[in-house]
Amino acid sequence: MAGNPLQGGVTAGIGSGKSIVCKAFKVLGIPVYNADIRAKDLMVSNAKVVEGIRSLFGPKAYLTDGTLNRLFIAGEVFKNSNQLASLNSIVHPVVKEDFEHWLGHFGDKPYIIKEAALLLESGSYKDLDWIVVVVAPEDMRISRIIARDPHRDVADIHRIIQNQSSDQEKMAIASFIINNTPENLVLPQVLKIHEFLANMA
Repeated sequence: MAGNPLQGGVTAGIGSGKSIVCKAFKVLGIPVYNADIRAKDLMVSNAKVVEGIRSLFGPKAYLTDGTLNRLFIAGEVFKNSNQLASLNSIVHPVVKEDFEHWLGHFGDKPYIIKEAALLLESGSYKDLDWIVVVVAPEDMRISRIIARDPHRDVADIHRIIQNQSSDQEKMAIASFIINNTPENLVLPQVLKIHEFLANMA
């Protein structure tokens, strides 16, 4: 759309360090739309999404205070890929509309970023000008998740990883790849990408 900045995406498998990379871009003054956080908000604030989720999962989908019953839904979708696909078909179109509305506020920026774990799975990467994929070894990712999310066990983490596209699949759509390991510092990699994109814009 005329007047809009370049639109890029940052995606990664769970525990790879997507959020750290996006924080670095924010420090550089680049607006970041966190699709995962907005999806969680819309799942309780958007009437169309709430109705769809109740129809799909039944009365247990929401707690008595109106908040999403995340543990229940997570248990349902991570053991049933069809349920996960149905949930995504309810949420992703509304997130796309929300992103397009958000985008209109940043015409003065050289580029913006859409941060999303399911950028590939949702197909929304096709609407973007470039993609950054953050990667890290699986054992390192699992250690990070356990430290960050003590309520998850290794079996839970493996189920989540299996329900996400592989690093190889993500890298196939990547314009840039960031390796988030102790021997590969994130900030210099982000700065290199930022310089390239700012010049291109």
